[in-house]
Amino acid sequence: MAQQRPTRAYLAVPAHRSRLVAKAAASVADAVFMDLEDAVPPSEKSLALEEAVRSLASLDWGHKRVTIRINAVDSPFIAQEIRALATLPRLDAVIVPKAERASDIAGIAEQLRAANPDRPAPVALELLIETALGLVNVDTLAACHDSIAALHLGVGDFAASIGARSSDIGVSPDGYRHVGSAQSGYSSAPLDLFAYPMMRVLVAARAFGLHAIDGPCGAFRDARLTEASAQKAAAMGFDGKQVIHPDQIELTLRAFMPSEQELAQARRIVDAMEQAEANGQGAVTLDGKMIDYANVRMARRIIELGS
Repeated sequence: MAQQRPTRAYLAVPAHRSRLVAKAAASVADAVFMDLEDAVPPSEKSLALEEAVRSLASLDWGHKRVTIRINAVDSPFIAQEIRALATLPRLDAVIVPKAERASDIAGIAEQLRAANPDRPAPVALELLIETALGLVNVDTLAACHDSIAALHLGVGDFAASIGARSSDIGVSPDGYRHVGSAQSGYSSAPLDLFAYPMMRVLVAARAFGLHAIDGPCGAFRDARLTEASAQKAAAMGFDGKQVIHPDQIELTLRAFMPSEQELAQARRIVDAMEQAEANGQGAVTLDGKMIDYANVRMARRIIELGS
């Protein structure tokens, strides 16, 4: 996996709202992306770009990963955005929305490099997978250029892309939540609209050494739903999750940090295997379960997350 700053709570903020951008810079979020796309009306696009450039230069971002989401590849604004953003030394990455075709992504990457060939570290790309075509092509997209650092799942646009009957961001519609009934002879079982695309994006990210970021929970005033959504992404193995409101930051950070109980159990597994190795064994029984090197690799991942 590419080494970079933590991205557990990835706060989105409209670039043209300078007061909100300043609050985002001062927040405890690991990462921030200033949005030039969906959160900005067409009449404010130029202002949003100007404010993003100014904010990167003038605000104290600390150790945050700072990125900017540009407009879609077919947007009339994208050429101007690439020219302006390529010169910004504090910018860690550009988020490309509605990533669908490898040729488009490679083209953006090369335009960023050509606009500032002397930049010590090229601007990285993070790809938003948020359409059916993007998900079909996610493996190719993940591998199409060496500047790609992360994949994000765009839950709102993805739901629209596949025709899901929902208007809530990041939440399965009611009809998806349970299937079957006692009368039909089938047990009730939960379904999740996003389980497949989440796993598809995660697997592609891991296959090519990229970070994986889950999309946001739109119900930002619902603490239980916000935390549950983050816990699901963390349990699956995502590196972080987008948040759309400061109230979601602490809940999301907490979800991505292993509990003391998880850390203690992970250390017990590592210790048990080290003792087994000392005795010339490649497996050991712990708490009635067989432990081998696969368990150790999983345990060390938990310890790493807690460090």
